[in-house]
Amino acid sequence: MFSKNIFSRYFTSIRQIATFSILAGILAALLIGGMTSLTLHSKRETGYDTLTDDVRNYLNAFFDELESTATSIQPLTLSDCHQVSSELTSRAAFNANIRAFVLVRNDEAYCSSATGSMLMGMDQLVPDININENIDLTIMQGTPMVPGKPTIAAWFKNPVMEGRGVFATLNVNLTPYLLFTTRQNDRVSMAIIAGDKALTTISNNVMNVSELPSHPTRVISIPGYPIKIELYGETWPVEDIQISILTGLVFGILCGALCAYFLTVRLRSGKEILTGIKRGQFYVVYQPVVNAKELKMSGVEVLMRWNHPIAGPIPPDAFIAFAEAQQLIVPLTRHLFELIARDAKKLQHVLPPGARLGVNLAPSHLHSPTFKEDIQAFAASLSPHHFQLIFEITERDMIKENEASCLFSWMHEQGYEIAVDDFGTGHSALIYLERFKLDYLKIDRGFVNSIGFETVTSPVLDAVLTLARKLSMTTVAEGVETREQAKWLIDQGVNYLQGYYFARPLTLVQLQEWENQQKDYDEWVIRR
Repeated sequence: MFSKNIFSRYFTSIRQIATFSILAGILAALLIGGMTSLTLHSKRETGYDTLTDDVRNYLNAFFDELESTATSIQPLTLSDCHQVSSELTSRAAFNANIRAFVLVRNDEAYCSSATGSMLMGMDQLVPDININENIDLTIMQGTPMVPGKPTIAAWFKNPVMEGRGVFATLNVNLTPYLLFTTRQNDRVSMAIIAGDKALTTISNNVMNVSELPSHPTRVISIPGYPIKIELYGETWPVEDIQISILTGLVFGILCGALCAYFLTVRLRSGKEILTGIKRGQFYVVYQPVVNAKELKMSGVEVLMRWNHPIAGPIPPDAFIAFAEAQQLIVPLTRHLFELIARDAKKLQHVLPPGARLGVNLAPSHLHSPTFKEDIQAFAASLSPHHFQLIFEITERDMIKENEASCLFSWMHEQGYEIAVDDFGTGHSALIYLERFKLDYLKIDRGFVNSIGFETVTSPVLDAVLTLARKLSMTTVAEGVETREQAKWLIDQGVNYLQGYYFARPLTLVQLQEWENQQKDYDEWVIRR
């Protein structure tokens, strides 16, 4: 209540409300925009990490397979080319990743799977390859058989015979950059680097490493191989920034509008409520209460509604809570009594004699100095002996025990009945039943909704019904929306039902039409 009074006190002018709403909108825009930007950035970083892992795993498997194949070919370097050329050609033909295998002896290439016998020094064939290394890689612009088509050249030294080994040229179109380009659909590039040469997704030609961007997003290295992959991409791309700004603006505008609504309509509801009463903006609706045995209407619960000329329909929970907070629940309840009294003559033609008329009372009204006078004036405004008044006390707020006990006794003496509303939703449920003599227990819709589901609420509902039976209290189930719920409640001995399954809250005219058109509920349909 304190915070609501503070807001009501300091936000009383359009300029103040507008200023606060704009500031709140700006703050929300910055907050949501920043969170969106960080989320997109984190998602993009995660994408890069996933891609890096995929490429690294692919390269590891690729080079492990290549090295295994080269190792199996190493014994061929002990033979002349005419003896092994057919097998060498076969090995290359059945390996999609290989353009050609070349056997090296005495540091000279002497047999190729592509050309057969040859004789050329390795320093002439591939100057950048260091044949003294166990494994070495370089990038070439092309080969004699396929000039102008970049390739990766790989050298595998014979571990036993000095000066011998296997040299292979690889099909670049099968290297990991194709895997990369199929997984990434935004402006990101990559480079395969060996020595001072690089193949990239942005050029068909071999590039010098010095021509590459200086700050790669990710660098992937393969242990044991002189090659690395560099990924280039933006972690804060323009598109993400635009999305973040747009999201921030949308939420900022929405937050500012909600603040303006909240401050003008809800936090200033004290003035608005009094104005609404004066200008006839409030009206009542009636929700039929059905007898569980006969499945016929035996009474109604009266509910107040507010149709604001600017904001439209205001939720009852909103205006009632603020009326209580601003000590306006008494004049609002008196107005409710007046609205019911206006409908009383027409209402008695819809409801039979003795029909139950349920009216909600707030604990703060119960303890007001004029409570008894208000109740007596309300009862006097109705047709005598036609309605059985039931005052429903919500348990959302605590009531003063000693005073309430005397008031409840007085109400019983006057012939009124008392119900505890929304049972189980507040902090005083069992205290009400333990300390006060009450006539009705209204089961909250939250418990009714749990019917048919195994939730923590289900056993609580069973306990509530058992307790009501032991205390000989009449039970009313609110929020009945399905046949299954109605059947279960009837089977459990609940006395009265109300909810959308039977009827929504209706205006007096709608209630008259509903009653005229209403047929008896088929009990067999519900009970089967």
